[in-house]
Amino acid sequence: MSCNTCTMNDNKLRELSEFIKENTDPVDPQGTLIAALHKAQDLYGYLPQEVMAHVAHELQVPESYVYGVATFYSYFTLIPRGKYPVSVCMGTACYVKGSAAVLSAVEKQLGIKTGETTDDGLFSLVETRCIGACGLAPVITVGEDVYGRLTANQIPEILEKYRSGE
Repeated sequence: MSCNTCTMNDNKLRELSEFIKENTDPVDPQGTLIAALHKAQDLYGYLPQEVMAHVAHELQVPESYVYGVATFYSYFTLIPRGKYPVSVCMGTACYVKGSAAVLSAVEKQLGIKTGETTDDGLFSLVETRCIGACGLAPVITVGEDVYGRLTANQIPEILEKYRSGE
């Protein structure tokens, strides 16, 4: 798919193209790929297939190469994330202290499984291995907010704060 068939917001594509143009080393265009993917994800919130095709076209690299890089690094996502990403730590300390029950409660409250986003676009759910707050185990984050020493019973109240816009 060439950039001519992209149906994404033209202003965002122009901004992405300008970024690539300004930051590409003519000797090593592939060296710009990760920065270009970061910019694309900042603009769109995720990496749609059409945008990855556009990046490939702009950098003159195969789409499969762009896809390979995008799927290799956990920072990048190919699906839209919710307004409030919820991360449940499943590291050793959190797991031993009951994070499996916390994860189950989050899934039940949101009606989604790990890796999914709610239909209203408010929440997406991921499991993490460690967020570095082992002393607060079990821990979740909602956006930048950290909640520790949790039980499954606390999850509805925490999520309601975000649903109601507090």
